Amino acid sequence: MDVIKKKMQAMKLEKDNAMDKADTCEGQAKEANLRADKVLEEVADLTKKLAQVEADLEANKQALEQANKDLEDREKSLTNVSFMYMYMYIDGRYLAIFSKITKNPALIHKIKTINFTVIHLTNHTFFFLFAESEVAALNRKVQLIEEDLERSEERLNTATAKLTEASQAADESSRMCKVLENRAQQDEERMDQLTNQLKEARLLAEDADGKSDEVSRKLAFVEDELEVAEDRVKSGEAKIMELEEELKVVGNSLKSLEVSEEKANQRVEEFKRQLKTLTVKLKEAEARAEFAEKTVKKLQKEVDRLEDELGINKDRYKSLADEMDSTFAELAGY
Repeated sequence: MDVIKKKMQAMKLEKDNAMDKADTCEGQAKEANLRADKVLEEVADLTKKLAQVEADLEANKQALEQANKDLEDREKSLTNVSFMYMYMYIDGRYLAIFSKITKNPALIHKIKTINFTVIHLTNHTFFFLFAESEVAALNRKVQLIEEDLERSEERLNTATAKLTEASQAADESSRMCKVLENRAQQDEERMDQLTNQLKEARLLAEDADGKSDEVSRKLAFVEDELEVAEDRVKSGEAKIMELEEELKVVGNSLKSLEVSEEKANQRVEEFKRQLKTLTVKLKEAEARAEFAEKTVKKLQKEVDRLEDELGINKDRYKSLADEMDSTFAELAGY
């Protein structure tokens, strides 16, 4: 019984440890879920930022295209306007000087042509440099947006990897929780089964102890009855010996008292009556002794039967204890 109690305590301790592990895994699962929720929020924020960056990039690309288009239009318009103003300026100022110096129309036309070419190239150079600076600024802005987009994508990939790891950790924690819950449930069922077996074993042991006590009481009662019967037999034998002595005394008295025959006959008759009474008592004592012997034999048979039944119950209890020991050994193996 002490071994069973120790094993029950060990299984209870193992069950408590399993429940503690389950609580720990549940806490880890909650922490993993919180981390996963936090990562999801970060992913959502990064997704929004990425969408905003992509929208800004698309808007800047469109703005760049529109700026290039506007730049071309402005270049054309400004070229024409500048050419017109410069031509008018040269024609109105310098050509007046050349006209005073020379009267050659061909030379004046050639000078006008050269001035027109110089002005056209100057305007083209000026607007080309202006367009290059504006395009470079837009390109730098686009490059910065693309770099921001790459950083956002890297952060998104990192957050996605963290989310995957958190999801795997949460799944692993959930799986461990389920495994520990199933193991705890199996241990509880096993504990209930062992508790029922222990109750049955206790009932059998108590029944066997009760029957053993009953057999012991009956055996003690039979022994007491046997002692009483033996005492009665011894008392009857003593009385018989006393009667024999008395008969001897009577015989001697008869021999010595032949003179007084009547008195002797009376005494003989009295002794005969006493002898008959004693004989009846002796027969009664013998009958009681025989009855006591039969009772002793019957009780001895009952004792033998109860001892056999007690041996069978002890064997059953031993086999049940062996089975429970093997069961506990199997459980200890888990």
